[in-house]
Amino acid sequence: MTLNKTIIGRKDKIDIPILFIENIQVKIDSGAYSSSIHCNSIELIESSEGRKLEVIFLDENNTNFSGKKYFFTDFRKKKVKSSTGDEQERFFIKLPIIIFDQEYLTDFSLTRRNGLRNPILLGRKLTSNHFIIDTSLTNLSYKLKKKIHK
Repeated sequence: MTLNKTIIGRKDKIDIPILFIENIQVKIDSGAYSSSIHCNSIELIESSEGRKLEVIFLDENNTNFSGKKYFFTDFRKKKVKSSTGDEQERFFIKLPIIIFDQEYLTDFSLTRRNGLRNPILLGRKLTSNHFIIDTSLTNLSYKLKKKIHK
């Protein structure tokens, strides 16, 4: 049996082109099922046109923070268990990310990760199908990107 999976380290940097985010630090979290992204603001808006989710990604402590509001009509709400065991209801959206020069569409839970080092976690729903995690390594995709785009 051959494995066609890429080795990824415990941390890396990804791009999220539709949000104009480049080289943002992510933590690879094999303990988390879904991926999550830090949001400054998450607000459900009801209007005559229907429901939409208004989101401001990241915060002023991150160099990729723009303060721009993004609107999503394709979202869902689901209960998730946090690392502390608490259950929370979170909104989920799909976002395309680029890692290892490949685009992957993945579900992200929207959450406030204030004070945490990594604004994005990539969970095993994404990683288990595409990557093998080597916790002794970091930034493999980012190093490859720098090498390719020299």
